[in-house]
Amino acid sequence: MSIWIFFKLIGALALLMFGMKSMSDSLQKMAGPQLRHILGAMTTNRFTGILTGTFITAAVQSSTATTVMTVSFVNAGLLTLVQAISVIMGANIGTTFTAWIMSAGFSFNITDFVWPAFFIGIILIYSKKRKLIGDFLFGISFMFLGLGTLRQAGIDMDLAHNQPVLDFFASFDPNSFVTTIVFLLIGSVLTMCVQSSAAIMAITMILCSTGVLPIYQGIALVMGENIGTTVTSNLAALTANTQARRAALAHMFFNVFGVLWVLIIFKPFINMVCGWVGYDVDMAKDAPGFLANAAKLSFVLAAFHTSFNVANTCILVGFIRWIEKFVCWAIKPKANKDEEDFRLRFIQTGIMKTPELSVLEAQKEIGSFGERIQRMFGMVMELLVTKDDAAFVKLFTRIEKYENISDNMEIEIAKYLDQVSNAHLSDETKGKIRAMLREISEIESIGDSCYNLARTINRLHAGKEDFTAEQYEHIHQMFGLTNDALTHMNVMFVKSRDVLDANASFNIENEINNYRNQLKTQNISDVNDHRYTYASGTMYMDIISECEKLGDYVVNVVEARLGTRQREA
Repeated sequence: MSIWIFFKLIGALALLMFGMKSMSDSLQKMAGPQLRHILGAMTTNRFTGILTGTFITAAVQSSTATTVMTVSFVNAGLLTLVQAISVIMGANIGTTFTAWIMSAGFSFNITDFVWPAFFIGIILIYSKKRKLIGDFLFGISFMFLGLGTLRQAGIDMDLAHNQPVLDFFASFDPNSFVTTIVFLLIGSVLTMCVQSSAAIMAITMILCSTGVLPIYQGIALVMGENIGTTVTSNLAALTANTQARRAALAHMFFNVFGVLWVLIIFKPFINMVCGWVGYDVDMAKDAPGFLANAAKLSFVLAAFHTSFNVANTCILVGFIRWIEKFVCWAIKPKANKDEEDFRLRFIQTGIMKTPELSVLEAQKEIGSFGERIQRMFGMVMELLVTKDDAAFVKLFTRIEKYENISDNMEIEIAKYLDQVSNAHLSDETKGKIRAMLREISEIESIGDSCYNLARTINRLHAGKEDFTAEQYEHIHQMFGLTNDALTHMNVMFVKSRDVLDANASFNIENEINNYRNQLKTQNISDVNDHRYTYASGTMYMDIISECEKLGDYVVNVVEARLGTRQREA
């Protein structure tokens, strides 16, 4: 029967992890916009940042969600590194609430209460307006069912009288510092592999509460879990920008530093926590009441987890600026700036986020797309006045490279928005996604226009023709108007809806149209008067007309952006 008890154990762990994930996901969906607002508004100083991180993590029951969200916000430029470090400190405190829930689940048969919750949950799930609440009830019910089944599996395995298990743990000297380090490493590796500190905490509570695992080794496992759980945020930051990777490193530094100072005062600190909970560390295994005493260990582990993170935060809160300097020294920005430019900066793959956060990242990426396209147009303006052959070829090649990048960016952002649209979305969010798909299509068309301008200038440079001084002056004026249009377009990506001035973009477009019509009429007259050749006039008007097309694309982006803003209002 032992094999079936083992399957019951791992099945209960799967239930626990699934319940935690479902509960966390539903809470994040319910509170997505509010979480974004809270993170932006309540991190004005390090203390409010800590409180914000604590509150959000306790609310969504996932420090991973909070740290990944924080790294994403740093990546998007919405939080500074100092703000992010304080939020991560708070997240470490908030995550200890999970341990208290689990310790309560081990103190009595929690499964008796999950069946009514399942019944209510399924009713709410089939009610469209209350679906997320139903998902939350299902998640928390699965979590408590997993805890109860895990507790029962521990009883069925009779670990307290299982000689091989007892012999294994007895082989470690409980008073040895090496043993503490070994269990700390075991906790770290297991958490990295499982990617769930809650699951490893549950196993630790079973082993300790049955009297199999001594308190000191159990605490060492918990400390290892604190290090192992930082891997998730560092994985999330691998493809992020420099600031986001620094925020993830600060998370790891915080936990590793805490473990180091606790190791120095290991036993006195644990004995103090045990005294608070009323656990007798020195009670012998064969003494009466030992198992009842051991049952308190789940509360000891929860109390240690909270005390450890609160004390660590109190120690480091005054050194946040120094932590910032350390991570900035450890992670240098890439030497090649273009290397960072030529990739998606804000969109991250591999980590599941709420639709609200995903849409925010996509909008930031579109803003970056617009800035890149304006840089591309700046290269076109520079190409027009470049006469040196080597410099001309180098710049034209760079414009070609930007054209390929703009094509790839459109595809990648569209793919990302398509993945987001597969989630359960509100009508408002669906409207945002439709508007953003139009935006990226029009911005990519602007990139095509820039490349067409560069090709026309390349034909001029390769041939025997050249523009007159008057033609150059007109082109520069048209380029100036076009660049102004691009500037106003990019301003709309960063300004709030309260200060948007779309009329400026429409007015510039009217100027471009009128100027194009004026130059078109004048060009016919100048060619007839033999002021320049027909071939020169053709290339000249190709450039002027392409600028007018580019202006039309800019207005299309602005209109799509206005639609997004109106829906937000």
